[in-house]
Amino acid sequence: MRRATLSLTLLALLVASSRAGAGGLDLRIGGYFPRGNETLFEDDRSLYFVEKSDFYGVYGGIEYNQVVLDNVELAIHFDGYGRTVDTSYRDYTWDDGSEIRQSLKLSMLPLGVSVRFVPTSKRTKIAPFVGGGVDAIFYDYEEYGDFVCFPPASGTCRFDYDVVADAFEADGTAFGFHALGGLRVYVNRDIAIVAEGRYQWAEDDMGDDFAPNEPGLVNRIDLSGWTFTVGAHIRF
Repeated sequence: MRRATLSLTLLALLVASSRAGAGGLDLRIGGYFPRGNETLFEDDRSLYFVEKSDFYGVYGGIEYNQVVLDNVELAIHFDGYGRTVDTSYRDYTWDDGSEIRQSLKLSMLPLGVSVRFVPTSKRTKIAPFVGGGVDAIFYDYEEYGDFVCFPPASGTCRFDYDVVADAFEADGTAFGFHALGGLRVYVNRDIAIVAEGRYQWAEDDMGDDFAPNEPGLVNRIDLSGWTFTVGAHIRF
């Protein structure tokens, strides 16, 4: 339901923008490289055989951009990323020495607005640009598999250090901002190849199954990181 609502919202924004005047449409694909410095990733690294590089993954989306002033564009973008990492505990095994395994899954849907400065004329073949903007990043994080019951045992855990099959999930919205830069290379008047690098800053205190169980504790997810994409720009 949430993804359908987001898609309809994006479509409405694109239609509303297109009525205001000429613009462009970008389709892009590339990679996301998370920073992963906050408590969630640090806890995962200490418990499991996982590094933040394991969450490097495919990232892509769509953007509508429109010239609002000379050499200045306003853009609306909707992107997506998802990655599942299979791992196991670093310091705990089953009695026979085999690994206690689980899967960690992260997905996010950034919806954002950018202002882009393109300091060239419409007739140029190579157009560099820089810019920045704000984002609402809708994320979902899951852990499922077999888990060690650390003291004190509760819920499905009968004994300390028992191992049970379970699943944990949290979703939310992280608000942040980004900076970007790139290059358009026009193959004709209306179509260009685009390469872009973007760094986003966004963090959020997690709830649901990852909500703090003691005062003063927090599980904070860090969605900051780089994206690098290539794609096509179509000018209307």
